[in-house]
Amino acid sequence: MLDQVTLKLNADPLIMSALKEDITSEDVSTNSVMPHPQAGEVDLICKEDGIICGLQIFERVFTLLDEKTTVEFFVQDGEKVKKGQLMARVYGDIRTLLCGERTALNYLQRMSGIATYTHSVAELLAGTGIKLLDTRKTTPNNRIFEKYAVRTGGGNNHRYNLSDGVLLKDNHIGAAGGVKEAIAAAKAYAPFVRKIEVEVETLEMVKDAVEAGADIIMLDNMDTETLREAVALIDKRAEIEVSGNVTKENIKRLVDLGVDYVSSGALTHSAPIMDISLKNLHPVNDVKEG
Repeated sequence: MLDQVTLKLNADPLIMSALKEDITSEDVSTNSVMPHPQAGEVDLICKEDGIICGLQIFERVFTLLDEKTTVEFFVQDGEKVKKGQLMARVYGDIRTLLCGERTALNYLQRMSGIATYTHSVAELLAGTGIKLLDTRKTTPNNRIFEKYAVRTGGGNNHRYNLSDGVLLKDNHIGAAGGVKEAIAAAKAYAPFVRKIEVEVETLEMVKDAVEAGADIIMLDNMDTETLREAVALIDKRAEIEVSGNVTKENIKRLVDLGVDYVSSGALTHSAPIMDISLKNLHPVNDVKEG
């Protein structure tokens, strides 16, 4: 769950922006059929098995529209849910429930899909000691939600953004003139509390990274045999991350190599949504008090 400060400062403006995108002047459909306030309730139904994630954001969509809206949850983030399961019931003005429905579900479906896919990948690394990491390959303006979903699914967050850590990739190395030059420049500039990670693609680059004193060496897009040679070259003188088109289908080749981390952009950019619906909307005598 996001803490209240993070929610208010970072998540709320993004949620409001999503709502403004969906309602530029008014909800014409809702105002046509419901011109006056009317208390109602609607069920949140899971339509496929998975890991639920984003319930707090789902609720926030409605309470930002109307603070009197309440949600009764029957599950918590991170729980396994089943097709047909009643996960929550939302109470409030029917106009609010209709206006917020799509935005709330978009967040919940996307976050639950990421958590579900991450969970399936993390299970393949269980017991290996390897940490599964995400990347910055996130949907613009949705990183806070998608990285939270990775954690909920059992993965770990790599750096949050460009200010969060030093990661020297191929173009940084090209700009600096080489691996050793890039690492030396980073050591001279970056605060001493920051680890320096460098992305390498060849065994020669691995040697340069070790000699220059990189803290973490990312082995990018290497075949299995080259990875074994790279790990032997590093010989525990730096932490090792493996990256490059890592998916659920091919991650098992990495478990016995002696690496510390595996990063996968697929956790966020390729996870399918989880099918979730709001159903059975109907009027009630009064809005349930929270």
